[in-house]
Amino acid sequence: MAAVTVRNVTKSFGDLQVIHGIDLGIEDGRFVVLLGPSGCGKSTLLRMVAGLEQISSGEIVIGGRVVNDLHPKDRDIAMVFQNYALYAHMSVFDNMAFSMQLKKMPQAESKKRVEWAASILDLTPYLGRYPRQLSGGQRQRVAMGRAIVRDPAVFLFDEPLSNLDAKLRVQMRTEIKALHQRLSTTTIYVTHDQIEAMTMADVIVILKDGRIEQIGGPLAVYDRPANLFVAEFIGSPGINLMRGEVAAENGAPVVKAGGITLPLPQKVAVNPGQKVVYGIRPEHLRPSGNGVGIGAKVMVVEPTGAEIHIYADLAGKEVCAVTQDRLQLDTGDEVRLVPMLDRVHLFDQATGKALVA
Repeated sequence: MAAVTVRNVTKSFGDLQVIHGIDLGIEDGRFVVLLGPSGCGKSTLLRMVAGLEQISSGEIVIGGRVVNDLHPKDRDIAMVFQNYALYAHMSVFDNMAFSMQLKKMPQAESKKRVEWAASILDLTPYLGRYPRQLSGGQRQRVAMGRAIVRDPAVFLFDEPLSNLDAKLRVQMRTEIKALHQRLSTTTIYVTHDQIEAMTMADVIVILKDGRIEQIGGPLAVYDRPANLFVAEFIGSPGINLMRGEVAAENGAPVVKAGGITLPLPQKVAVNPGQKVVYGIRPEHLRPSGNGVGIGAKVMVVEPTGAEIHIYADLAGKEVCAVTQDRLQLDTGDEVRLVPMLDRVHLFDQATGKALVA
C-alpha cells in the first residue's frame, strides 16, 4: 500500500491546457473518487498517475517515490479499464495469471495468487472458461482479479462500470467497495456517475475544466457544497435553485425571487440587497398538509416506491419536492411547500461561491 501525492501537476496538448496545477494528497488505504462531467480531466489525471500520459509539469509521488519518469510497470500500480481488455483466446485463469507469467513468477506462486483472487471475487467456478462465456459482470470481475493478483500499492479504476446495466452496476459497486474494505489498498476511481461516487468513496474529488472544485467526504460535499457547480452536480433529483435578492421582512432575512418570498435562517451572513442564488434540495422542500408554505402548481407526480417526487411550478420556476407521504395529487393541483431552514443553501450570484452562515 502507498500514499499518492499530486503536486502542482499540469497537462497540455499543444497549446491546449487541460489540467491546471492540480494539488492532491491521497492517504494510504483510502478510496478516492475523481468525479466530474465529461471533459473535466479526471481520466487524464488518472492516466498521468498510471504513467499512460506524460505530465507537462509538476510531480507525482507514489509510496514516497517521484514516478514522473518511471514506466507504468515500475510504478507498482494496477489499472482496471472500462472495456475489460481481456484476451479472448485465454481462459479466465490464464487472463488473471498473464502478468505474473511475464514476470516469470514460479508457477506454484502464480496459481496460488489466482486461486486466492478468484475466491475473493467468486470466480472459482469460471477459471476454465473463456471471456465469451461470461456475463459482463463476470468479465469485469476477471479484470479486477487480474489487477488483484499483482498485489499493487495502488489500484486505478477508469469508469469500470459504465458498460454494465443498471442492476449489475449496483451489484458491482457493492463488490468493489467490499473488495477495498478487505484489501485496504489505496484506490483511485474515476466516474461521472455521482451515485457511484457517493456510495463508494471515502473522499470525493470534484473536478471541472481541469481544476479541483471541492474535496471532501460524500456527505460533506452533499451537505456543504463549496459552490453552485458542486451543488448542481451532486444530488438526484437535482437541487432547486432560484435567483433573488436578500431583503428583510418583519425583522427576519428573506430572499425575494420572482414574486415569492423565500425564508432564511435567522443567523445567515447576508446583507439586504445582496444578490444570491437560493438552493434547497428536493428532500428538504416538504409538502405541507396544513395550508402553510409557498403555493405551487403541480406539474408531474412520480411515485418511485419509497418516495414520491413532486414537480411543481413555483412562480414560473420548476422545482422538485420529495416526500415519503402517500399524497394524492394530480396535475394542476395546488401544493404548499415548506423549505427546511437549516438545509437552505445560499450562493453569491456573481461568483457562485457558497455563503456560509
